[in-house]
Amino acid sequence: MQAHAAIIDNPGVNTMRHGRRPSWQQDGTEPDYRFSLANERTYLAWIRTALSILAGAVLVHQFASRLHPRGLVLAGTIFLCGLAAGLCGLAYFRWRANEIAMRHAQPLPFPHVIPLLSVCLLALGVFVGAMVAFT
Repeated sequence: MQAHAAIIDNPGVNTMRHGRRPSWQQDGTEPDYRFSLANERTYLAWIRTALSILAGAVLVHQFASRLHPRGLVLAGTIFLCGLAAGLCGLAYFRWRANEIAMRHAQPLPFPHVIPLLSVCLLALGVFVGAMVAFT
């Protein structure tokens, strides 16, 4: 146990308490912790958004029994589930890209996920609105 503590306390060894840091976190200079924490909060906001979309998928699946055709309702539910899963993955890659940019004192990358999310939710809103209007 003492050897493990010595490795963790040694500033020359670049490890975290529960394992090694990814190689991209060892490049560049350590950013101000306030910016890293802000980036983490943004990541968590994206995860909350994905969870909300997933909850919407469950809601549509459980309570849209009056909408027809059922195949379209199921397609909308699957679309929402896929959007939530994709958003989780994109949130991680956005967080990582921002961390890398901060470590190398570069501008933050353009958030491609924002227009993608907007277009997907716009299309879904039109789709659901049409289903409700024509049912």
